[in-house]
Amino acid sequence: MGIEAKDFILDLDLLAFSGIVFSPEQRASLQTSLVILKEQYKFKTIHFWGKILGINDDYFIVQGRQRDELRDRQFLYSKDCINWNMLNPASDEAKDLVDLCQGRFTGDPSHDFEVTKYDITDEDTEDENIEEVKTSLREEDRLAASLWKIEQDALIIPRGAYILQPNGDVERNRTFDGLTIAECSKLSNYFHFCEPIHLPKKSLVHRSVLDKSIHFLDPINEDIPKGWSVQYERGSGLVHLRSLKWPGMAFFHIPGTNRYGSLYCGIGEENKDLAFML
Repeated sequence: MGIEAKDFILDLDLLAFSGIVFSPEQRASLQTSLVILKEQYKFKTIHFWGKILGINDDYFIVQGRQRDELRDRQFLYSKDCINWNMLNPASDEAKDLVDLCQGRFTGDPSHDFEVTKYDITDEDTEDENIEEVKTSLREEDRLAASLWKIEQDALIIPRGAYILQPNGDVERNRTFDGLTIAECSKLSNYFHFCEPIHLPKKSLVHRSVLDKSIHFLDPINEDIPKGWSVQYERGSGLVHLRSLKWPGMAFFHIPGTNRYGSLYCGIGEENKDLAFML
C-alpha cells in the first residue's frame, strides 16, 4: 500500500510504533521528491513504499499508480532520496531465481549474484538425472522480483477501502469510513492488495453470497501459514499489523477513519522458518 504523499509526515509518525523511523533530512527529501515525481511521471497517486536495507547503500522505494490502482503500478528507486531511477517490472526468470539467490543486497544495482539451480532431466525414466546449473542475477532484477514477491504476500488493505468498478478498474472507495475497533482485530477484514489467487478457485455457491464490488481479493486470514500479528496502540486508537513472513512490513489503521497505510523497511528476505516458529 505505502504512504500517500499528501499524508506523508503524519502517517510516517504513526509507523514509528513499529520501529520504522527516518532522519529529518530523509523525510524532507522524500516529501519533496514525491511531489516532483508525481508531476513528472503523471501519476494519479504516488506512495512511499519503503526501504530495502543493503550492505553499502539502501534502496528507497516509491510507487506510482494510475487509474487502476491494482494493476497500473510503477516502481522507482533511489539511494539518496533525490535522484530516482525507474525500475522495470520483474521478469519471469527473475521471479524464479529470487528464491534461490543468497546474500544481502549490496546497494550496487549492477552487482551480479551467482545462483545455482537444479534441473531434472529425463524425469520418470531410467536415465533420470539432476543437473546443476549456474546462472547470474543482477541486483536490479533481484530488487524488482523481491518487491513483486513482497506485494504478493504482505501488501494489505482494509475491507471496503477499494472497490471494483463495472469496467474492471480498482479504485479507492471514497465512502470508506474505516473499520470499527472490533473489526480491526479480525484478519478476515483485511485483503491482499494483489490479483486474487484463492478466490477464483472457490465454489460458485461461496462466491454468490459475496459483494463483488468489495470482496474481489483474497482475505489474509486464509494465508498458510498464518503470518500476521495484530497489536493496538494508543489504547484502541491505532491498530498495527506486522507481517511475520516478511519481517519489516508494517500496516496501520486508525479505527473509524479512512486513515491507513503500510511501509516496508527490511533486508528484502523472506522468513522461511515461519512454519516452524508458529
